[in-house]
Amino acid sequence: MQMGGCHFDPVTQEIIEGKLIAIVDEMGIVMARTSMSPVIYEVLDFACGLLTAEGELVAQMNGITLFTGTFGRQVKSLIARFAGDLSDGDVLLTNDPYAGGTHACDFAIVKPIFVQGQILAYAINVAHYIDVGGSVPGSLAPNATSVFQEGLRLPGVKIVRNDVLADDILHVILENVRMPDVAMGDLTAQIATVRVAARRVGEMAQKYGFSNVSASFEHLLNVSERMSRAAIAALPDGTYHATDTIDGDGVSEAPISVQVAVTIAGDAITADFTGCPPSVAGPINCARGALESAVRTILKALVGPQTPSNEGWFRPLTVVAPAGTVFTAEKPAPTGWYYEGSVHASELVWKALAPLVPERFSAGSYSSLCVVYIAGEDQSGTPFIHIEPQHGGWGASRDRDGANALIALTDGDTYNYSVEVMEARFPLLVKRYGFNTEGGAGAGRRRGGYGIVREYQILSGKTSAYCSFGRTKTMPWGMQGGQNGSANGLQIEALDGTTHHHGRSAHIPLSEGDVVRIITGGGGGWGDPFEREPSMVADDIKNGFVSEDIACALYGFQGRNAQ
Repeated sequence: MQMGGCHFDPVTQEIIEGKLIAIVDEMGIVMARTSMSPVIYEVLDFACGLLTAEGELVAQMNGITLFTGTFGRQVKSLIARFAGDLSDGDVLLTNDPYAGGTHACDFAIVKPIFVQGQILAYAINVAHYIDVGGSVPGSLAPNATSVFQEGLRLPGVKIVRNDVLADDILHVILENVRMPDVAMGDLTAQIATVRVAARRVGEMAQKYGFSNVSASFEHLLNVSERMSRAAIAALPDGTYHATDTIDGDGVSEAPISVQVAVTIAGDAITADFTGCPPSVAGPINCARGALESAVRTILKALVGPQTPSNEGWFRPLTVVAPAGTVFTAEKPAPTGWYYEGSVHASELVWKALAPLVPERFSAGSYSSLCVVYIAGEDQSGTPFIHIEPQHGGWGASRDRDGANALIALTDGDTYNYSVEVMEARFPLLVKRYGFNTEGGAGAGRRRGGYGIVREYQILSGKTSAYCSFGRTKTMPWGMQGGQNGSANGLQIEALDGTTHHHGRSAHIPLSEGDVVRIITGGGGGWGDPFEREPSMVADDIKNGFVSEDIACALYGFQGRNAQ
């Protein structure tokens, strides 16, 4: 067949699509094996992608879910900035949340890929840096009121020129971060990944031809668009509403009410966030790029959850939101904890659409990443910064119980630290890691999943912590008569036995021997709890999730009924 003025066949298309996935996966392997920061090589807090010459995503490795929609905006902002001023040996850097990004800690490294003197594609790697300066170690002060408190921001620079590192830019970076050796290692690892991508794309173009590869990009996007529109068209037209509450912003504990109206009309879908409040004082704001990405995450779950992601899937989507809201913050509003705000945008759309696809979508989840920063000096006096997202309980769907101890919606294919790595790298002793059965999960015909309890004992006296937990007061929502889930929270247990509770706290002094206890909530239930099969309740009792007394109260369970 003919595509883009050149001969093209389905077999070649399939091969090229497979190579695109292989390239981004190879980028990910290189990044995990060569980076310096445990949050990258252990947690996998990064993602890699390939985009067309126009900045449209064609392939992305499994990684941070919320980067799905930011790649295109970031690359397009760089295309506009460097129009006509790019050469084969250039590599670009941006970490500007107001230019399509997320927060200053996420460094985007982008390489234009030249073939026959023309740009065929762009390779991108976005990774979370452990520190980029700012007012606190780790850069993400939970009570920041300005982006200028959140570290170094580079809104589009050439970090490599003519295949040579730009010493002036590198000097600025290394002089503004607390752990320059780690930053340098992560930066060079990122640059290696985009160079690998350029080499592989060049090989592919040499074998199949520039025009064929370029045409294959457009064919892939068009096919994905058609599949997306078909899935949307199969849903009933209408406007579906949802509301939610964000539990404070880090500066104030006042609840923040947010809302969405999702309209399905034929084969198109619109998410309208009109009516959401202005950007708040604290750093749970997100910029427009993160908002669009948050909505795209849910659309992808709706129309094609198992297929590789690309821009075509999102062409039927329109996101409406006035400028300057909590979901569309503008400079100088802080965005350090953007994922704590943007996850509510995802959950709003999820909540609005859940009744339409009850076999796939679920009740509310623990949502918050429940991140705690622990920083200070270890026993030898060496500085350290520990950051880790936590797993929690997801909501039940119509046909199955919620997932236990699964990473939050925004983070996708990431992990928490193994006990061995954590104890080897940081002055911490893991005392406990198990299910949060005390807090429970939302009861229902299908119950919510259980969160976790993770305890660290502090082994160094020169240590402090900070955190920003959502869903500490507003529980994960239940569906169709299912009960709400349970709360997230942080507890600090001192040696004298006193316990202090935290949600969004900017400074928590720690002493040697203190125990940091992270508790993540359980998801919401689906359906009337009294309709849960006695055999399933009996299994929960056997597995230690509930006691017989609680099972009797929640489900009307009597042991003999399970026989």
